[in-house]
Formats: sequence, C-alpha cells, structure tokens
Amino acid sequence: MILDKNSKKSIRSAFGKALVEVGELNPKVVVMDADLSCSTQTQMFAEKFPNRFFDFGIAEQDMIATAAGMASQGKIPFVSSFAMFVTGRTYDQIRNSVCYPNFNVKIVGTHGGITVGEDGASHQALEDLALMRNIPNMTVVVPADSKECDEVIKYAAMHDGPMYIRISRSNVVDVFNDDYHFNIHKAIVVEEGKDVSIFTNGETLAEVLEAAELLKQDNIFAEVIHVPVIKPICEDVIVESVKKTNYAVTVENHSIIGGLGSAICEVLCSKYPAKVYRVGINDEFGQSGEAQELLDYYGLTAKTIAKRIKSKLKD
Repeated sequence: MILDKNSKKSIRSAFGKALVEVGELNPKVVVMDADLSCSTQTQMFAEKFPNRFFDFGIAEQDMIATAAGMASQGKIPFVSSFAMFVTGRTYDQIRNSVCYPNFNVKIVGTHGGITVGEDGASHQALEDLALMRNIPNMTVVVPADSKECDEVIKYAAMHDGPMYIRISRSNVVDVFNDDYHFNIHKAIVVEEGKDVSIFTNGETLAEVLEAAELLKQDNIFAEVIHVPVIKPICEDVIVESVKKTNYAVTVENHSIIGGLGSAICEVLCSKYPAKVYRVGINDEFGQSGEAQELLDYYGLTAKTIAKRIKSKLKD
C-alpha cells in the first residue's frame, strides 16, 4: 500500500467534528474539557452546544468525577484533555468512579505519544495505554487516521461502558477510505505477507506500511496488522498471522512496557509462543524536539523500522 505522506489531516479535527455529529443525533451526549478545548478541538462542540459543554479548567480529577455523576443519571459524557493529564492525573477517579461502577464515560486523550513534540517529557504520554488497559471494564482504542477516528467516536456514543480513545497531536496520513467501518472485535490485516507479522496502531501504521514497502526491496514480505483495539484485543487475527510467519514485531508510539507490545506478548505466550520484537519507546522518558526529529531519534520512522526488522530477522 502506497500512502501520500504529503497529504495529512488533523485527527483532532476529525474528533471535534465527530463530537458535533453525535451531539446532533443524541441530546444525552455532553462534552467536558480541562482548559484545552482549542487544542483538543472540543471547541467545535462548545460552539454548537454551549449548554452541553463544560470547561473545568485545570481540574481534571473534578472533571472525571463529574462525568461519572452525569453518567449515573443517563448522560453520555465525553471528557477530553491531553493524554498525559486525562489518564495520569485522574487514574484514581477513572478506576474507582468510572470503571468500578462501570459507568458510561468516554475518555479521549489527545496529544498521545512522543509526537507531542516541543512540550517535552512532562506532556508526552508514553504510559497512558498501560494505565488504561489494566483497569477492569475499560475498552482501549487507538485509531490510525481521521476516518477511523470518526468511526470510533460514533461507535463510542452507542457503546455502553467506559472507553479510552487515544489520538495524536500530529496530522496523520489517510490509510482508510470511505468504505472502512470500525469493528471493535477485529484487528485488520492491511498488507498480507509471509515473512514477519508487524502489529501496530495509531499514527505509526502509516510508517509501518512504508517500512513494509522498503522491506520488499530485500525480498522480505511483511504482513501488516492494524490493532486499533488493544482491549479487548482480537486474539484470532494475531495468532493466525504469527502461525504463518513465526515472527512478530510490534510498533507503537508508546512505551514498549504495558502497551500494544505487551498485549501481543500476552496473547502469544498463552496461544502460540513465538519470537516477539518490540519497537517503541524503551524504559525512558521523552524529550523536547520537533515531532519528526523525535520519531527519528526513537526509531519510529519507516526507514528505521525497516532497518531494525531486517537486522532482527538475520539473528
């Protein structure tokens, strides 16, 4: 699959537009933000439905607790802030006030991963997926492009139960066309191959698809599997692919501890033991820099991914 990397769209704008659409369809939808509505794009909903939008300022814990209260009365709250703040500062409230009673709260973390860029380590959520997938009753989704983000938000408005949706700050390449429909139960084989299975999600899907094209130049045919839903994870597609290739690689804009890489390892160790090579952020914090520079530094560009996979297959 050849992608036009010069044609990128704001996934945050897709999120904002989808919120307006679900708000028009369902008056029970309310939206909350923590003084970042311009960055998260929840301002679109605020402009359309000012009486159903609530800005809590820098009080994320209060925001989550209030969302739980609204959900207990039949509302469908979407709460949003930077991924670092909406999961890290609020873990106790998410665990005990949302997930323990299984309330219908949708948490959207924007600015996930290293590509937050110049804001640096304090704002770069590299452990948010690990935090969220560890809580019972929580569904965890990482859409790859604007089309999928739109589909995920609309699904979330109809799905009953807690959900964490993680999107990036960066603009992203379109991977899916208008015919794509999100399925909570299925990982997607985007590119078929026979030599190695590469599992990824979010903005790194585009990099992995380009890496797969580079690997073909060395007669390495990678199967690329998009895993938008980390929890509940689609075990069947994962196992089926690795049975064919016998080698799994995971690529994620997240710590290699606790995120997609860990989830794939958990599936394979119990269903089909195989070699797994995890590509992501090692056990370290991020740093300040331009998004593309950071992707290069942490080995998450197509060229670096291809080079690392090629080297590992020789071991």
